[in-house]
Amino acid sequence: MFAVILLCLFSWSLQGVCGSVFVSESVMEGDSVLLSVNITEAQRRDGIMWTYGPNSIPISKLKADNKYIYYNGPDGMFRDRLKLNETGSLIITDIRIKHSGLYYISTTSQEKPFKIFNITVYTLLPVPVISNSSSNSVLYCSMLCSVMNVAHVSLSWYKGKSLLSSISVSEHSNINISLHLKCLDDSYTCVINNPITNQTQHLNTDVCHKCPDFSENFICKCGFTEAVIRLVLSALVGVAAVAVVVYDFRSRRDEQ
Repeated sequence: MFAVILLCLFSWSLQGVCGSVFVSESVMEGDSVLLSVNITEAQRRDGIMWTYGPNSIPISKLKADNKYIYYNGPDGMFRDRLKLNETGSLIITDIRIKHSGLYYISTTSQEKPFKIFNITVYTLLPVPVISNSSSNSVLYCSMLCSVMNVAHVSLSWYKGKSLLSSISVSEHSNINISLHLKCLDDSYTCVINNPITNQTQHLNTDVCHKCPDFSENFICKCGFTEAVIRLVLSALVGVAAVAVVVYDFRSRRDEQ
């Protein structure tokens, strides 16, 4: 069976050499999921079997006499969650992370599955937490965006719609990503996402100060070095102006 599964994976969503259709779906934890099939009359007369996992553990059966049978699965993980409908489709209610994996449907007389479902269940994502880690520095802001106990996610910093940096994890872990700025000069957001959902946290002036508006007070908003340079240039211009006036005054006096 395991060799058949590997072969079917290469026929991704196609009717391949193994004769099985492969379907991949991503769902949210807590949803009800329909593994949709439409069995033929011949398959119905033969009876069908749904199995789960690498060991193809039976979880439900539709017998030739139209009797429905359900199994609880390993450690009772499917207890009161399964339902077969008249088409042979399997409904899993209140699906959880532990129910991720491969599901197979085959006829009673033929072990090889004619359809395989790869179900990936994602949990609801927490909102990222942004904290200031700049140690009270007045020269720059250092922000840390953190999320606890997540898996199969990416955590990213954005400036507007532009991606600044990103990290990803597959196993459950605590993750964080830092951002260093002199001040807030645009909209910055920290985003956590998986293939089907995301959560966003905006950076605000309670964490990092807003950049000054140079149109309000140009001189005092300048940096120290820039202010000194501008002061020296202003002084030089003033000296040059005085020199021109003195020169003009002496020229007029000499002509008299």
